[in-house]
Amino acid sequence: MARFLRPLLRGTTYTRLLHLWVPALAVSVWLLIDVSTPWVPALLLVPLGLVPAVRTAEGVQARLLLTPGEPEPGISETPSATWRDRLRTLLWLELRMLLGWATAFASVWLPILCWELARCAWGEEPAGVPLLDRLPPHRAWALLAPLPLLALYGVVVALGAMITTGARRLLGPSAAERLAVLEERTERLLERTRIARELHDSIGHALTVAVLQAGAARAARDPEFTDRALSAVEETGRAALEDLERVLGVLREAEQPVSARPTLADAGRLLESARAAGAAVEAEVTGAVEAVPGPVSREGYRILQEALTNVLRHAGAVPVRVRVAVDGGLLALEVRNPLPGTTPGPGRGSGLRGIRERAALLGGTARGGPHEGDWQVRAELPLG
Repeated sequence: MARFLRPLLRGTTYTRLLHLWVPALAVSVWLLIDVSTPWVPALLLVPLGLVPAVRTAEGVQARLLLTPGEPEPGISETPSATWRDRLRTLLWLELRMLLGWATAFASVWLPILCWELARCAWGEEPAGVPLLDRLPPHRAWALLAPLPLLALYGVVVALGAMITTGARRLLGPSAAERLAVLEERTERLLERTRIARELHDSIGHALTVAVLQAGAARAARDPEFTDRALSAVEETGRAALEDLERVLGVLREAEQPVSARPTLADAGRLLESARAAGAAVEAEVTGAVEAVPGPVSREGYRILQEALTNVLRHAGAVPVRVRVAVDGGLLALEVRNPLPGTTPGPGRGSGLRGIRERAALLGGTARGGPHEGDWQVRAELPLG
């Protein structure tokens, strides 16, 4: 019983009823003008449904009255972009008018029927209501008097569910809109992945340098070396805080431009940071690095940063050869260092995987592993 009466306690039942009444009230105005042509309002809906903005207005009404409070109701609020959308909007308007008239008819005549049955039960004659004008007065009609109200309750709930289903089908997102939503969701996922990489690359590099510098300073027991180590830790930490602030800015404002992110033009600080950690970095830069497109240059910086971080983390203070070459339509990045005592395996980290993913997103390639007695990380990124 409680489940049967539950719709009476839901506000959605009454907002849907209001949504169904609106077209019936509008058509009633026409019937006051010319009752002999009730089909004219349905004909007038044809040009109205072809107006692109009508779909937006109907979508807003449907979301507000049919699915209030639902975060993903499956009803679009965008204008009609294709003829298919216009035809769906036209069908929706006709369906809304039809169900609206059915609701209005039931809302008027079923309560009247209940009232007349109650009058018959009290011994009064029916007031010319069809089907009741020949009923003799009798108290037994009191048992049937509640049935029209129950029928009205069922009609309101059922038609409310029908109009909501129709709205989702006829005003739902088109194929182009669903594709746009998927693209937007993909962009958000890619942005989250990029933020995770930013944090991993920047903070991981800073912590690696800081740990190595602290360990070297404690082992050296040389005040001058300790001062240099602390300066390197301070500089690396400051750069990491700047990167962290940029990443947090992306979290605070999703539409923030990425032009403030470091590029290969800022690679000098990476090399100096690695040198301060004890690595003998030898760099070779050929080609117009400053002419590399922004997205490629930014990702190239991160690839170079992750490669140097891996050297410091797994091999320590060893000679490192870095080569950055811009040749034609290709940017080549290469980081080589002597193999440590034990050749590192794939491991559980995301460093090399992140490098490969960054390169793949730009249509390039990246690989890492032993090569001619050294450990080599090489990435090739197209500039187009």
